[in-house]
Amino acid sequence: QVQLVESGGGLVQPGGSLTLSCVASGSIFRPYTMGWYRQAPGKQRELVASVTSGGSTNYADSVKGRFSISRDNAKNMVYLQMNSLKPEDTAVYYCNLKTNLGRSYWGQGTQVTVSS
Repeated sequence: QVQLVESGGGLVQPGGSLTLSCVASGSIFRPYTMGWYRQAPGKQRELVASVTSGGSTNYADSVKGRFSISRDNAKNMVYLQMNSLKPEDTAVYYCNLKTNLGRSYWGQGTQVTVSS
C-alpha cells in the first residue's frame, strides 16, 4: 500500500505564491508518475501538473507559466510551486502517484484559497 501526505495549502491573496509538498511512503514500485490535481466546488477533479520518473512534465493550460512541478526521487517527494495565484485557482489540491502498472494512489487533499 502507498500513502501520500500533502502539505502547504492555505489562504493567499491574488498574485501571491504557495508551495505544495507531497511525500509518498509504503510499497512504491518504480517507475511512477507523480502529479497534482485539483477540485473546485461543483467541478470535476482536473489535472494541474504531472512529472514522470524521468523528469518530463505536463501542465494544464490554465497554469502554464505560473506553476512549476518538481520531484525528488530519493525522498519520494513532489512539489508544486504556484505563483501569480488567481481566485480561480481556489480548490482542494490532491497529490497523485501512478505506477506504470496502472495503480493510482491519492492523498487526502489540501485546501488552497486565493482571496483578498
